[in-house]
Amino acid sequence: MNKFYQDIVMYLYTVTELANRCATTPHAVRYYTRKGLLRPKRNPENGYRLYRMEEVAWLRFVRQAKSLGYTLKEIKEIMHDVDDDTSPCPRVREILMRRIVENRVHLDELIALQTRMEKAVKQWENMPDGIPDGGSVCHLIESVTSELAQEKIVNSIKH
Repeated sequence: MNKFYQDIVMYLYTVTELANRCATTPHAVRYYTRKGLLRPKRNPENGYRLYRMEEVAWLRFVRQAKSLGYTLKEIKEIMHDVDDDTSPCPRVREILMRRIVENRVHLDELIALQTRMEKAVKQWENMPDGIPDGGSVCHLIESVTSELAQEKIVNSIKH
C-alpha cells in the first residue's frame, strides 16, 4: 500500500460530508479551506478534498469563534498558537476585551444616531415638503444640519 493510501485512512470526510456533519454548507468548508483554516488532503485519483476527523472539531471551533465576533484572521492566529503548542487563551482574552470596547463605542455612536434620527422625524412632522431652489436641496435635512451646528456651538461654550 502506498504512502497516500496509508495516510488517507485517517481522512474520512469529503467537503459535503464535513459540511453536513457540522451543519454548514460545502461553500463554507471550501472557503475556510482556502483561508487555511482547514487542511485536507487531495485524493490523487479524483482530486476530492478529504478531511480528517479532527477537522470536524476545527470547523466547529471556527464557527463558534465567529459567533463570538472573531475574524477569520484572528481565528487563524489562534490556530497558529495551537500549532506552536502555545496556549491561545491570552490572545483569545485580549482580542475579545478589545472587541468589547470597540463594540461599546460603536453602540454609543448608533444610539446617538438613532436619537438624531428620531429628533429629525419629530421636527419634520409639521414641515411642508419643499422644492429645491438652487440654494437648498432638501430643507428637511438642512434644518437638522443647522440644528446640529447650533448644538455643537452651545456645547463648546458650555465646556
